[in-house]
Amino acid sequence: MKTGGIDGCKIGWLFISFDKGNERWEVLETKEQLEEKFLETDRVFLDMPIGLEDEEYTRECDALMRKEVGGSYSSSVFSPPIRPALAAPSYVEANMISYEYTEKKLSLQSWNITPKIQMVDDLLTTHKGLEEKVLESHPEHLFQILNEGEIFQKKNLKKGIKHRLKLIEEEEPVVDDFFRDIKEEYRRSEIAEDDIVDAMVLALFAKWSKEKPLKTIPAEVEKDAMGLPKAYHFI
Repeated sequence: MKTGGIDGCKIGWLFISFDKGNERWEVLETKEQLEEKFLETDRVFLDMPIGLEDEEYTRECDALMRKEVGGSYSSSVFSPPIRPALAAPSYVEANMISYEYTEKKLSLQSWNITPKIQMVDDLLTTHKGLEEKVLESHPEHLFQILNEGEIFQKKNLKKGIKHRLKLIEEEEPVVDDFFRDIKEEYRRSEIAEDDIVDAMVLALFAKWSKEKPLKTIPAEVEKDAMGLPKAYHFI
């Protein structure tokens, strides 16, 4: 079973796998490369919204995840665009559509990653069954599980990055080499340090999911109008 974690970055997507004997990292710069990775991998943990609402501003899984991560980390969980606004050509038009359906405007944070959400949505709706192996997850939630509680240093701080690396390194010693190699090959403006640690923790939990049962938030998973699950996955 091939597994991996994928996190979005400025240059595209960062893929990491901790499969025994085939540990590796790759940068995916095009939709075609992402599609190929989705198709060839048996289990992907992805930090990107998948199932979308049609008329509700906030998905149930997002509201529950904010409570789960708690405190100042709740801001790391944001509401993705509703499906009718997904293909809007501008932020202004997406805002208008969002307000028409939900009476709330789309956050700029959500709009900035809308092209990536749309790319994932297109691939998952084009390839039926792909949604069963490409699973949405939340890195900060996974780090809290690894730490058996809250992470007290945010990942925009050096101490936060080091702490997260140490947590993963206890399970996968190769992470220091990966972290150094990625930073040497790509600028921070292309792949940020938090993109690297996020992809790593996603890869770790995807690997663990081979032998441990999947859990979801919420426990009872609803699907959107296109049949995609609206849920976060973890172990």
